Amino acid sequence: MRILIQRVTSASVISNGVKTGEIGKGMLLLVGFEDSDTLSDIEYAVRKCTNLRIFDDEAGVMNLSVKETNGEILIVSQFTLHALTRKGNRPSYIKAAKPDKAIPLYESFISAMDAEMLKSSHAGIFGADMKVSLVNDGPVTIWIDTKEAKE
Repeated sequence: MRILIQRVTSASVISNGVKTGEIGKGMLLLVGFEDSDTLSDIEYAVRKCTNLRIFDDEAGVMNLSVKETNGEILIVSQFTLHALTRKGNRPSYIKAAKPDKAIPLYESFISAMDAEMLKSSHAGIFGADMKVSLVNDGPVTIWIDTKEAKE
C-alpha cells in the first residue's frame, strides 16, 4: 500500500463531474493498493497518517498531528502510485491491485480512517474520472509505503 500525503489548507475532488469531497485544513491522501496488501497494511497506514506530526504548533514547529489539530482528511484512490518505470517510457501498472481486490481495501481504509478520526473522511469514488484540486501547505508532501515499514 502506498500513500502520498499532502498537507493542505484546502482540497477537493470531483468524481465523474460531481464534487464528492471537500476539506479545509488537513491532509489529502492519494492511496494505491497492490495485490499483497492486507488489513494490517491498512491499520499501519491509518495509524501512521493520523499520528504524523506535520502540523505546526504555536511555536511554528511541526509538532502536531492531524488528529491533534482536528484537521480534515480527503482520500483519493490512485493506482498510478504503483507505476513501474524501469523499462521504456510507458509506465506499467502490473503491481497495482485489480479493482476486485482494491475496492474492498479502499473502503476498509476509509472506514478505518473514520473510526480513528472519530468523524467522516471525504473521498473520491474508486475508479472514477477525478479532478483533484488542492492548496499544498508548506509544501509538505510525504511518501509512505507499508511494505518498506516491514523491512
